[in-house]
Amino acid sequence: MNQFSSISNSGVSDALTQEVKNVSGTAFVVAEFRAEENKEVYPLNRDSVVELFLNAQTRQAAGRVAASFPHVSDIVKIRTKYLDDTLERQVTSGFDQVVVLGAGLDTRAVRKPVVGVTYFEIDDGATLRLKQSCYQRHGVPADVRFIPGNYVTDGLIDLLGKNNFNFDVPTYFIWEGNTMYLPLETGKNVMAQIRTHVRRFRLSFDYMSDAVISKTTGDAGITTLVESFENMGAPWLSGIRDVHALAKELNLTVIENFKTAELHKTYWPGRPLASPIFHFYSLCTMEAAN
Repeated sequence: MNQFSSISNSGVSDALTQEVKNVSGTAFVVAEFRAEENKEVYPLNRDSVVELFLNAQTRQAAGRVAASFPHVSDIVKIRTKYLDDTLERQVTSGFDQVVVLGAGLDTRAVRKPVVGVTYFEIDDGATLRLKQSCYQRHGVPADVRFIPGNYVTDGLIDLLGKNNFNFDVPTYFIWEGNTMYLPLETGKNVMAQIRTHVRRFRLSFDYMSDAVISKTTGDAGITTLVESFENMGAPWLSGIRDVHALAKELNLTVIENFKTAELHKTYWPGRPLASPIFHFYSLCTMEAAN
């Protein structure tokens, strides 16, 4: 049990108390970092929906993580901006299904609905029940197919197939904040399943350099960050050394790949790069090779 497993949420009913306890603490921490951007005069993105899941306890949990490594919140904000922008490009260019793997407290299905586009979210039942209940209580329309399950152990393709997913429709997959928690071979298997079964797709995901996982970056702050996730019961297991080599192995093509240092410069011009972590953390979009 990780140190955040007992996070309570006074914003939900007593009937949901146990479900809240069963939701990963990292999901609440990431949600808090996204919510912080709402307070900015010129935010990278706005997510008023995420506030439904947050309270004093979640803010304290996020504060503990940020205290050990202040730049982790900027990492979340950069990847949210990149994935939001990439999502918008895909759904306006003919990708009529969006699948969010390990969705956590992702709110894109609510924030960015598009006529004719179907959203699917896969995560454990407790997380999805919490989201559904919060949306219902606050009258938030959520046109999304919630798929309770583990896309690794239950089989991604089986889960999609049982929930009216159309494998022939162009699909955009969002795989945010997941790859580092999986063994590399497991992550490769997920990509291979998508490559084999979905006729046309694009897949965006974030990843750490393998040097981060092995604690060989030479930066004490990055090592502290890795250890903080270990201490909360959510250890990072794998990184990617060469994403282009990985793509070639899986018969995929890299459409774009950005170190977050590059995106930091684009999104916050003039703001100093405060940590080397941005050179070791990247965002990538792939599709099937021709």
